[in-house]
Amino acid sequence: MVVSARASASHRDARRRPLGRLSRLVREVVTGAALVPRGFALWRRRPAVMALGMVPAFIAAALIAAVLIGLGLSVDALATAVTPFAESWAERDRTVMRTLLALVIVAGAIIGTMYIFTTLTLLIGDPFYERIWRAAERELGDFTPSPVRFWRSFGDALLLVLRAMGFALITGIVGLIPVVGSVTAAVLGPVLAGHLIARELTTRAFEARGITAADRARLLRGSRARELGFGVATQLFFLIPGGAIAVMPAAVVGATHLARSVLERAAAAAGETGVEKTP
Repeated sequence: MVVSARASASHRDARRRPLGRLSRLVREVVTGAALVPRGFALWRRRPAVMALGMVPAFIAAALIAAVLIGLGLSVDALATAVTPFAESWAERDRTVMRTLLALVIVAGAIIGTMYIFTTLTLLIGDPFYERIWRAAERELGDFTPSPVRFWRSFGDALLLVLRAMGFALITGIVGLIPVVGSVTAAVLGPVLAGHLIARELTTRAFEARGITAADRARLLRGSRARELGFGVATQLFFLIPGGAIAVMPAAVVGATHLARSVLERAAAAAGETGVEKTP
């Protein structure tokens, strides 16, 4: 009887463990996502600094809009230019093939826009976002920001561009998978772009604390769900008209909170004390 009761309790525990893990995962994602609206609070106290942070996103959005408009006006001519071999085809076959090619070009441009906007905004906005980060660190207290590079190095910029190109390529290839590709790419795109923006926006807070790139990657792996919650929430704001411009300053503040929470978790796991706490 006792054995049966123990077996039953063990079976219940085995069923609860996956639910517990799922619950913790969801909680971490929600906690990360909540850091984005939390970042908007700095608008009340430092409106001038936050407003300045909208400039890079506005410039990036204007450049991308100009490119997309130009592409939309010339996509038919572009499809014709890259398919000279189709001139000898029957008119119907030639039209179908060039229409499909034009659709692929437009779809590729739309997928690429997500990564191009993020990359351009981060590259243009480095000095602007440093001011917001410093204001956020002062607001949170318990840390005096040390001098960091005025602008990201060429190597960092190159790595950022390469990562964005790699993620865009992966998303584009997945989107070509029959039946499920478009839906999968629609989910994968914000996840990869969210990872990219979370990684880049937390870099400054980690660098100022003397944390190397390898250690930054290790720290973020320990809080992957929270990092993705923050990054995906930031990307979802981009879907709101004008949201991409308004959210970037708040995302910088949210990334400062994220970096601190990641450091707190690592310190707690290591049994350390005296690490600054996020209010």
